[in-house]
This record gives sequence, C-alpha cells and structure tokens, in this order.
Amino acid sequence: MDIYVGNLAYATTDEGLKAAFAAYGEVTSARVVADRMTGRSKGFGFVEMPDRAQAQAAIDALNGQPLDGRPIRVNESQPKPRQERRGGGYGGGFGGGRRDRGDRGDTRW
Repeated sequence: MDIYVGNLAYATTDEGLKAAFAAYGEVTSARVVADRMTGRSKGFGFVEMPDRAQAQAAIDALNGQPLDGRPIRVNESQPKPRQERRGGGYGGGFGGGRRDRGDRGDTRW
C-alpha cells in the first residue's frame, strides 16, 4: 500500500520517515519529496508497505502524531488525477492585432 505523509518537518529524512513506519511492519520504501532546484524538502513524502494490514495500522497510529516536532498527516495515497491536454503551443495570450478599448474614448485603437 502506498501511503502519503504530509506536514513533514524540513529536517525529516528518508531514513527518519522509514524508521517511524518500520515500527508497524515492513517498509519497502520511504521517500521525502525534495525540490529539484534547491534540494529542500517540500514537506511531504511517500511510504510503501507491502502488507495492507500493517500499512493501515501505521496510518491509524501515526496520523496526527509528531515526527521531528511536527504533527504529520498520514493517509492512503490517492492516484494523481489525469489532466486533459489542451492542445499544443504557447498557451493563451493576447492574440495580437488591434481591438476596441471600450469606453476609453481613445479612437486610435
């Protein structure tokens, strides 16, 4: 089962996250998500536990409990919703050309 862990302290490491969950069963992986540019924690992470019962026990026990000084939010990870592609190229924009400027009174436009 994949578990989402939120409200992590910036000091929390992968190893610290794994240790907190290992008390409730086998942990396949534990990862604190970090910003690509700065390497600093984004304040959330994911833990994978192969046994569903152990994972649920960890969720129930750890949700709201402090880890590295902050109460963590723990729940089953939900799949990221798919976003529809909106076609290609450059996104919105102003479209160019001249257009009426409404009630400005400026007729040069």
